[in-house]
Amino acid sequence: MAECVFCTPGQDRVFLENELAFCLWDAFPVTPRHSLIVPRRHLPDYFALSPAELLACDELLRKARDLIRAADPSVEGFNIGANVGEVAGQTIFHCHLHIIPRRRGDSKNPRGGVRQVIPGMGDY
Repeated sequence: MAECVFCTPGQDRVFLENELAFCLWDAFPVTPRHSLIVPRRHLPDYFALSPAELLACDELLRKARDLIRAADPSVEGFNIGANVGEVAGQTIFHCHLHIIPRRRGDSKNPRGGVRQVIPGMGDY
């Protein structure tokens, strides 16, 4: 997959890795230190991951969380997510998980978190 941006990432963006996955800085971050966990194997989405790849990605999610918190004490929370399919907003069809650091005041009303992907659905 030579044309896939995640199959051949710029090594300057990769900051964590293991045998089955790597973590890189998002090219278009939602907040500072927004990162992506990407399996090495070219797979279309989260549901195609093997059990071993799921564990490898989870390991990197946790390590990324720890590194981000250590580098920026203003981070008090995270949104973690994956877009699966075009109708869900997926634009790069190589599985990747977002870890988005959240800071107090970075959003007018953070209530509902990922529910806000559909406007108005976070207020309940």
